[in-house]
Amino acid sequence: MKLLRTNIFLLLVTGLLLQNCSIQKPAQTTGRSIWSKEKAKDWYASQNWLVGANFIPSTAINQLEMWQAASFDTATINRELGMAQSIGMNTMRVYLHDLLWEQDSTGFVERMNTFLEISHKHKIKPLFVLFDSCWDPFPKLGKQREPAPFVHNSGWVQSPGLSALKDSTQYPRLERYVKGVVRTFRKDKRILGWDVWNEPDNTNNSSYGRVELPNKVDYVLPLLQKTFVWARTMDPSQPLTSGVWQGDWSSDAKLKAIDKLQLEESDIITFHNYDSGDEFEKRIVWLQRYGRPIICTEYMARGNKSTFQSSLPIAQKYRVGAYNWGLVDGKTQTKMPWDSWDKKYTGDPVLWFHEIFHRDGRPYQVEETRLIKEITSRTNKKP
Repeated sequence: MKLLRTNIFLLLVTGLLLQNCSIQKPAQTTGRSIWSKEKAKDWYASQNWLVGANFIPSTAINQLEMWQAASFDTATINRELGMAQSIGMNTMRVYLHDLLWEQDSTGFVERMNTFLEISHKHKIKPLFVLFDSCWDPFPKLGKQREPAPFVHNSGWVQSPGLSALKDSTQYPRLERYVKGVVRTFRKDKRILGWDVWNEPDNTNNSSYGRVELPNKVDYVLPLLQKTFVWARTMDPSQPLTSGVWQGDWSSDAKLKAIDKLQLEESDIITFHNYDSGDEFEKRIVWLQRYGRPIICTEYMARGNKSTFQSSLPIAQKYRVGAYNWGLVDGKTQTKMPWDSWDKKYTGDPVLWFHEIFHRDGRPYQVEETRLIKEITSRTNKKP
């Protein structure tokens, strides 16, 4: 009986030790630390006021179609980045994908460099997104499907996909992807920064929720921590970040565990907001307590009262960078509203949800492009 009690005690102690180990941050033996507030502020002060869009060429339905060799469309990329430059935009938020590294790391890096050459020509610095928890959890390489008629983002895919997220034996592959991409471009001045993970705890309830991992966040949270470490060990000269996107950020006590991790590990603070100007401003004020530069990496959903007219002047007031969702109407079909997953549409909406331009370069609303051009030219006017 004494031996049994001793064994039970040892098992309990071992369990507690393992539990404590599981919540500790992964060791970081090389690379750099999180930027100080002063370094982050100095970096931000050296940038023009950052205004741009979440970019994918109109000929691509998702990240894979954008970057794979057979569909990498430099002509469209060049033309559409020219549209962005014409209204004063100086940055784009651009999504990558882990499967692209597995498929052809050398070719992928070459295409990234080509994209950077085109971007640089148009005086645009991209913010690259490494991982993304939104939309289809079953990404597949090769030819991508055609868009579902009149459905918002019907072909966008997650990275990593569900199978990789739940399978820790694939994490070394994900580590090679993160480290490989960041190592290759860690000193590249054409790159603004690295958005480590987009909306990491998004469970896509309105679209793919029924097939998502029921405990998805339990897998994402430790992997997000690892991803920050993997990227930081490559000693990038550019900032790392991951944007908070839902919930109450007004005090530390109200933060979810994943929000806390995102905010504490980020060199610069980023967030999403698709609400009215008042809500947009409130969120900025909440995040000011961190004493770091702030950038909104997603906003502008006309049907949700998030517009350029309501939010962009507020971003200018606080010198908060701003990336709206969507540049040119195309295969992502994000001019359709979010509810197109639940409600059947048989034609284009009268009010576009996202996007700024038609494919032929015509603005969707001239007053919007006029405002963007006027406000960026005034704010970023050279002395």
